[in-house]
Amino acid sequence: MISIRTPRLLLRPPAVSDAGRISLLAGDYDVASMTGTIPHPCSELQAKEWIESALSGDDEVVFAITLPGGLIGSTGYRAFGTDHAELGYWIGKPYWGQGYATEAVLALIAHAFDDGGFDYLTAGHFTDNPASERVLRKAGFECTHAETRESVARGDTVPSFVYRLDREAAYAVLRTA
Repeated sequence: MISIRTPRLLLRPPAVSDAGRISLLAGDYDVASMTGTIPHPCSELQAKEWIESALSGDDEVVFAITLPGGLIGSTGYRAFGTDHAELGYWIGKPYWGQGYATEAVLALIAHAFDDGGFDYLTAGHFTDNPASERVLRKAGFECTHAETRESVARGDTVPSFVYRLDREAAYAVLRTA
């Protein structure tokens, strides 16, 4: 797997040595509850198993989002056929509000369209997560519909919005970013 540099970040393959940091940051309820699959609490063993699974998957691409001081989050996508993939991301709470999610998502979008060859990407967020809505809209995603999605941390299904980004619209945003 490759690594991607942005002005402030390095997106690199996750490593088993990241498990402790992922457990700490992703396991925070305020982070985990805004994702579909991260449990709360998230043990170091669960984080390690997730890393091993992500690294062995054929239809999933995962990057650790890092600053010079270490891991601050994760982003990636899962292919659904050859034409599209669903993008996801999380940022540790101490790093919220600094533009890191937007920067990482824009880099991931370029990678997904260039290397993945997809026609479009989808993404979603729970309706009570306006910060994620801002990230997706800055990246050019447009809301297509509402649905409910599972949140492991909440132990329930949660109202969500689903977005779509076509290749042409993505390149228009990336040229101005």
